[in-house]
Amino acid sequence: MEEIIPGSIIVTGASGSMGKAAVEALARKGRSVTMACRNLEKGEAARRDVLAKVPGAAIRLLPLDLGSLRSVRAFAAAVAGSAPSGLLNNAGTMPPRFSLTEDGLEQTVAVNYAGPYLLTRLLLDSFAPSASIVNVVSLTVRYARIDRGLLEKGPEDFHQLRTYATSKLALMLFSIELARRTSLRVNMSDPGIVNSNMIDLGRWFDPLADALFKPLCKRPEQGIAPAISALESPQTMKLFKRDKCLDIPARFLDNPLAGYLWEETARRTGL
Repeated sequence: MEEIIPGSIIVTGASGSMGKAAVEALARKGRSVTMACRNLEKGEAARRDVLAKVPGAAIRLLPLDLGSLRSVRAFAAAVAGSAPSGLLNNAGTMPPRFSLTEDGLEQTVAVNYAGPYLLTRLLLDSFAPSASIVNVVSLTVRYARIDRGLLEKGPEDFHQLRTYATSKLALMLFSIELARRTSLRVNMSDPGIVNSNMIDLGRWFDPLADALFKPLCKRPEQGIAPAISALESPQTMKLFKRDKCLDIPARFLDNPLAGYLWEETARRTGL
């Protein structure tokens, strides 16, 4: 395992398009970065590419599979003594079919919500006092609905886009609760629609959609820009979107399931 950089910013999903853009943006600002990646080969290629653009950048690579609670615990233990100065929960997934993780969680909910929940809570006592936590949500949360059975969904409940939106709404409610329960800065960012593998839905019309739609989408560096602003902001419990720092809409702040989800996810992840 690589040497941990004290005071670094942890970026999950750092080998993906937006994650890599985040690593490069932070490196250009002189920040040290810990790249948390499920695929280490892809992560190493991304790191080499950033280092070619930002020679001498302090970047380390560590394994993290947010779909495995065991992997999340191992990562948290590895960085526990390094006083991270930030955490960017950027990793996300939108699989086309239902599947369960080794922990019995639906894959989308595990990677987009339960894994980041566990990682963040395990690191709370390790963060530097001025640390900043940013969770990447989605514009789809405005259409999402959530219920008490979020962590126990079966194949009959699965729908690619709806399940993704619900997982991001859960992450938003967690962010709000976390901001209320900790003195650390906790914010959210909405990247908009970004030209990345995330929007490849695996359907027959994808090549046509790619030709017509993807040129209209944001570039990864544009999509990650609000998250970088959120990491640097003195504000807390805000939503960063485009170049704006926005108040959280009341319908999310007042969601009656936020406290329940906090406790139930703690139980389900073994906290």
